[in-house]
Amino acid sequence: MEHVEHGFGPVWDAASRVLVLGSMPSPKSREAGFYYMHRQNRFWPVMAALFADPADPNDVPGDSPDSRRAFALRHHVALWDVIASCDIVGASDSSIRNAMPNDLTPILRGSRVTRVFTTGAKAGQLYRRLIEPGLSAAGCAVPMIQLPSTSPANASMRLPRLIDVYREAFEDAGILRTT
Repeated sequence: MEHVEHGFGPVWDAASRVLVLGSMPSPKSREAGFYYMHRQNRFWPVMAALFADPADPNDVPGDSPDSRRAFALRHHVALWDVIASCDIVGASDSSIRNAMPNDLTPILRGSRVTRVFTTGAKAGQLYRRLIEPGLSAAGCAVPMIQLPSTSPANASMRLPRLIDVYREAFEDAGILRTT
């Protein structure tokens, strides 16, 4: 068990329309200083399938934090995590203890975010327990949808199914046009 501080801030701007929250960055993501950086995590392939413009070869997430940040912002997707610090073993969400939440209020008040998506069961559980009550009390609650984890640990859900589930959620939020 190791005590971990998040280590890097959120990605968002005033035009962000949806906020995607994981639980806590994996060791690979903390090392890279950006979200979903484990090479086997399927988050960026899912985002590319949803948002990349086939007519624009430059509209891809790329491999670097800078290119991924730009891609997310270009498509009005904000990124952060539920947890600011916790005790954890490696990247195991099930081992998380003593979680301290991030404050989402500045993002929700400073952007056009109308929906929060959590990636995985633990992120959803921690959001409902640690963040939702405070947002409601502050008068800035928005609907939250729990999506499946894109982690390689969620091996039972193949990439095409992940893409379908995420597409439906983003369409329902009005971020993607219905296909």
